[in-house]
Amino acid sequence: MNLREEFLRLLDEDREFRLMVAGKLGYGDVLRRLERHDRKFNKVVNEIKKLREDFNKLSMRVEVTIGSMGRGWGEDLERMVLEIFREALEKRGIEPGKVEKLRFTDRDGSITGVRGRIVDVDVSVRDGKLYLVEVKSRAELDHVEALYEKVRAVEKYLAKSVSGVFLVAVNVDKEAYDRARELGIEVICGSIIE
Repeated sequence: MNLREEFLRLLDEDREFRLMVAGKLGYGDVLRRLERHDRKFNKVVNEIKKLREDFNKLSMRVEVTIGSMGRGWGEDLERMVLEIFREALEKRGIEPGKVEKLRFTDRDGSITGVRGRIVDVDVSVRDGKLYLVEVKSRAELDHVEALYEKVRAVEKYLAKSVSGVFLVAVNVDKEAYDRARELGIEVICGSIIE
């Protein structure tokens, strides 16, 4: 018997209980039916608890699985977004196929001001000029601020000036778009979200 059928049966027994209360059943019958009702109610409560535990376990497994998949998809998603905006990037001298990862750790804090901070950004070098490219599915204000900080860190780390900074996003928040323009970051996007 499934949980729904059990619940409907308990409701049916509830009608019997009302008859007992109305005085149509004897005291012994009332006690027996109350005990049976309590046992069945407790069984339903235990089933609900078990379902909740099973759901929580499943939820944790799904979260771990999606997190693992997301890490693997990150680079693929970046490549896909770069390809979507290939034409716009090429007009600006950036070849999506030549954009590469630059990742370093500021071990002593001399570059970023924070010891152990990891700087992770995409770079493109063309005609001896260095360009930074940040790829996002949706760019928000904190992404713009972080990218601006990365520019200074990369310049210090490589001892080379950055010639251009590009934020490439499928969607960009209006606030982030405006701030990027203020900071001299060129935004290439599919749409601006108000």
